[in-house]
Amino acid sequence: MTATPLLDTIDSPAQLRRLDKRQLPQLAEELRTFIVESVSRTGGHLSSNLGTVELTIALHYVFDTPEDRLVWDVGHQTYPHKILTGRRAGMAKLRMHGGLSGFPKRCESAYDTFGVGHSSTSISAALGMALAAKQKGENRKAVAIIGDGAMSAGMAFEALNNAGVADANMLVILNDNDMSISPPVGALNKYLARLLSGGLYSAARRAGEKVLGVAPPLLELAKRAEEHVKGMLTPGTLFEELGFNYIGPIDGHDLDALVPTLQNLKGLKGPQFLHVITKKGQGYKLAEANPVLYHGVSKFQPEVGIQSGKGGGKLTYTQVFSDWLCDMAAAEPRLVGITPAMGEGSGLVRFAELYPERYFDVGIAEQHAVTFAAGLACEGLKPVVAIYSTFLQRGYDQLVHDVALQNLPVVFAIDRGGLVGADGATHHGAFDLSFMTCIPNLVIMAPADEDECRKMLTTAMGIDGPSAVRYPRGGGSGVTPETALTALPVGKGEIRRQGKGVALLAFGSMVQAALGAGDALDASVANMRFVKPLDRELLAELARNHELLVSVEENALIGGAGSEVARALEEMGLTVPLLRLGLPDHFIDHGDQNLLLAELGLDVDGIVRQVQQRLPA
Repeated sequence: MTATPLLDTIDSPAQLRRLDKRQLPQLAEELRTFIVESVSRTGGHLSSNLGTVELTIALHYVFDTPEDRLVWDVGHQTYPHKILTGRRAGMAKLRMHGGLSGFPKRCESAYDTFGVGHSSTSISAALGMALAAKQKGENRKAVAIIGDGAMSAGMAFEALNNAGVADANMLVILNDNDMSISPPVGALNKYLARLLSGGLYSAARRAGEKVLGVAPPLLELAKRAEEHVKGMLTPGTLFEELGFNYIGPIDGHDLDALVPTLQNLKGLKGPQFLHVITKKGQGYKLAEANPVLYHGVSKFQPEVGIQSGKGGGKLTYTQVFSDWLCDMAAAEPRLVGITPAMGEGSGLVRFAELYPERYFDVGIAEQHAVTFAAGLACEGLKPVVAIYSTFLQRGYDQLVHDVALQNLPVVFAIDRGGLVGADGATHHGAFDLSFMTCIPNLVIMAPADEDECRKMLTTAMGIDGPSAVRYPRGGGSGVTPETALTALPVGKGEIRRQGKGVALLAFGSMVQAALGAGDALDASVANMRFVKPLDRELLAELARNHELLVSVEENALIGGAGSEVARALEEMGLTVPLLRLGLPDHFIDHGDQNLLLAELGLDVDGIVRQVQQRLPA
């Protein structure tokens, strides 16, 4: 790797704070180089981390971390933070089993003050920490660092609204990497930021309020004049109205602006708001040119960049959904597609190009996405909500109250169901079957392969009520989907292998592993297809003809598909023994998907072993 002599001397923020301020640009350059070379070897988030190098250095240089609390939003921009807080060597195993998490994690470091992975939580958490410090009489700061995308979520504004009246000593930093709505960043803005954050301005403001306080009309006039002047020079009127002292925007890559501004803000009381402009991919030209491509990367050569694949590999389930959505839109003019800021990840890019007037990216606002879909369905449209399993959790009340209760025909295309690998516990789709099966009116499907996924999505479009198709991350078993838009009979599974003694009831992604285990055990294997309504006729047939039933799912065991099987057997008065296999009752760490499945006993060998342990000797 490229030599980084100054960075190599920094194993804690305390060592960073001993540097001369003139050394910080060199540290930023070395840190940026290290990130590019390190991530190129492990994969991970790149462009977002390159955009926060100077901001991270400035925060740890000015604030007394970890005594002062830094709360990062989402967390995919915290590699510089990890490196500067003693985890530089650990970057070699970033996002690998047993290695560093790709996100802040409280059990990993005292500097990770709040565990994240989902967006828009930082202001709420930092406010809680700030008010806790106040209640305990502790003199420390809480700083929330939130991106402009995360700021679009309602939760962020709920927290801002609360913080503005809570009189908390906290700082919110808006890391804005989209300059389309911001004024140019230059010498004037830098000067104003330092002026407005300085003690002179703050003291003058307090003195003016005291003098004019005896004449309320004059005080009100002065406040309006100040807001008018600041409103002309900065875009912070909204945040001022919420009770924050707004500073900025300033260049988030200019340490000569960042450090003194943060030093000034550190000394101010009450809620402060700093607006910084950064550039995703900063310092690495390829990532600057295409920050979306370099957002989440696999291994690559830094001098060459990411190379396009040769093609010819297995279709991913996301691609199957993408193709189906475009084909179905051509056949069904009422279809509209909705995503909460995951157009690329959920496979809606081509649909957006072909049908821009029928494509809705609502931003990071999962609750709104679900109720918005309900409103569209009320007016006769056929909304398809493309959403990751882990993010649907955030719209649960809306799923129950606004869609299912009203029995509206909204289709949920749930990507990343089950384990997702390197992103870990915050992103595993471990709970969707459990939290959906208890909801009335909702039809839930889990495809065994790519062709079945396409058929289930078509089936969902024909259901006059809410439905969900839940599919895993990555590629399937290599089955080429039919081009026709063919539906499946609702609530009907199928026998994939006829055996004896044991019957494996497999759901979705577990069908292939169950077939392998079925061969080893000479067991019957059923592709159940529907979690709700369950195929009770098939279940009863298997119960009558086998000595042991085994449900297999890539979902939490508690409340999942196996629980539905047990409930159905009880209601039908069938007492056949049932072994339920699935995800255990603890959060599962990051690591390779296949490795995790093997560790949890959900690969072929694990299923065989657990069934043999259950069988009589």
